[in-house]
Amino acid sequence: MALLVSARTYNYQPKLVDKIVVREFAFEFPQDLDPVWRRDNPVIAHLFNGLSLVKPYLEPHLAKSTLRAISHIDAPELIEDMRDFSAQESRHFECHRRLNEILKSNGYPELARVEERMARSYKRLTKKSLRTQLAYNAGFECMTNGFTNWMINKRTKLFAGGSPHVVSFFLMHAVEETEHKTVAYDAYMAFSGKYWPRAIGVIHGSFHVLAFSLMGMFTALKKDRQTGKPRSMFSVVREVGSMVGHIAPYLLRALLPWHNPRCDDDPQWVKDWIRGHAALPKGVMLPLIDTADPAMPVPFALDPVDGRSVVGQSDRRKGDRRRDVVIDVAAVLGFPDRRVGDRRATPELAIA
Repeated sequence: MALLVSARTYNYQPKLVDKIVVREFAFEFPQDLDPVWRRDNPVIAHLFNGLSLVKPYLEPHLAKSTLRAISHIDAPELIEDMRDFSAQESRHFECHRRLNEILKSNGYPELARVEERMARSYKRLTKKSLRTQLAYNAGFECMTNGFTNWMINKRTKLFAGGSPHVVSFFLMHAVEETEHKTVAYDAYMAFSGKYWPRAIGVIHGSFHVLAFSLMGMFTALKKDRQTGKPRSMFSVVREVGSMVGHIAPYLLRALLPWHNPRCDDDPQWVKDWIRGHAALPKGVMLPLIDTADPAMPVPFALDPVDGRSVVGQSDRRKGDRRRDVVIDVAAVLGFPDRRVGDRRATPELAIA
């Protein structure tokens, strides 16, 4: 008989979102996609391609091990989260697999050898105890929280001028990672809750995935004959250093005994994306992000009244502050305050 965790030993805490939404990735990558999808920065393209390469091995593991743990847990709200988490991860890796096949077909067949090593490594992981697997999941997801915040907050530097298909996919993936960021942690805490296995999982899960991602990146750079060039190596140090610098504080916090991913707030861009997607009619292809836009706003923030595009709250904030200063100065000089009328003309994003 499966051992159930008593409700007295695990108390479910609400998520930072109302619900984990299982969405369809309703867009396709062009078959002639250039694997160096950001021509002015091949290192960024290969870095994210390397991350994509590991997903069809990592994410099935996350989904399957999480579903296996359900029979050991007696917390209905968490069980629902675990099922939605696994469904999201399953859709992620299916899309990553399509992208990876295009990368290999369009010039980088050498990546298949990296995939073979990943397959063997994750096969070994499935033979570990369920507690070890769940600790790995929780550790990786803590690292992912830092990674997704880096992607979202630095999106204009990372993705400017890149392929709208690839960028839209990675940013949508980042939104959903943020949405379910508490689930792997909660599943481990409900199943075991012991500190040291979780701390080891932070190191194991994070560095295991990063190592394979960098292996994929260097395999592609070697194919391009860039590994011996100082300029390319400087770019590697700069981009990987930026990534590690943003991830490191999240890893350090995750190693604290009292860590809880709920302490990390979500970027406003993520909240705008979720609200905008909720207003998107079912069956409609996902609009692509405009990578030529200096702000790179969410792609479907539509006015529910007249259908015109409105800018997300995060991208309006600086403009609002400047406008308020100008209007306050004008009011002192005797001009009427038109802010109420202005705000009525730009209603908030629709919440489905």
